[in-house]
Amino acid sequence: MQQQGESGQPGMRRFGWVNWLGLHTLASREVKRFAAVWTQTLLAPLVTAALFLMIFNIAIGPRRGDVMGVPFLHFIAPGILMMTVIQNAFANTSSSIVISKVQGNIVDTLMPPLSASELVLGYLAGGIARGTVVALTIGVGLALGLGIVPQYPLLTLLFVVLGAALMGALGIVAGIYAEKFDQMAAITNFIVTPLAFLSGTFYSVQSLPPGLMQVTHLNPIFYLIDGVRFAVIGVSDSPPMLGLGVVCASVLAVTMLAWWMLKTGYRLKS
Repeated sequence: MQQQGESGQPGMRRFGWVNWLGLHTLASREVKRFAAVWTQTLLAPLVTAALFLMIFNIAIGPRRGDVMGVPFLHFIAPGILMMTVIQNAFANTSSSIVISKVQGNIVDTLMPPLSASELVLGYLAGGIARGTVVALTIGVGLALGLGIVPQYPLLTLLFVVLGAALMGALGIVAGIYAEKFDQMAAITNFIVTPLAFLSGTFYSVQSLPPGLMQVTHLNPIFYLIDGVRFAVIGVSDSPPMLGLGVVCASVLAVTMLAWWMLKTGYRLKS
């Protein structure tokens, strides 16, 4: 449906090339949605990360020794941070879309004068905000509990934002594809969780057999985990700049897929 701008000519946006008011409204809604239940979306990830570290320390920490020249807990801590970030960014965008589809109010998001690009950016804003806040919360916990302070803070933030953007975009794709909560749970359990756990979070990929190591290098989540590990403690299994390139390309590809699905109304418009 065409809009009339301030000049009265059809096709012109009242807000210029970008509907800043609509974009801000959607982004604010997505941020407020997770902030309203902060004990579930912000506090729970911190507790989960702490439990992971405690359990691994009790189970194998004392016997494991150093990994790549750093203590075992210090080695896995950045991976746990990034794993928590990507899980929360994915959950934020995917749950927002699936809940709207199941409740039948997705039309409230699709009907306003928002382009596909603005819808993608609005949803991503919520996922990135949630992922970044979770990262900062866990980062403070690591600094206080283990004395881990990022060696390269800006690079750490860059990987966190890119990781949240990648999984936020994947959450949009999954949310559009899934028709009900069961399908969303299947995507989470059989795609997102294995990608996160089998990405070098708890181990160095150098210890894997050659075939499995090559498969791991095809997983973009591996480069997120490895990049954050380098930025935080200065060790990595692959060149950080290679990982940054792979992650940027992955973000672009998945974001474009999400844009196409919203542009065409795939599984959204009958």
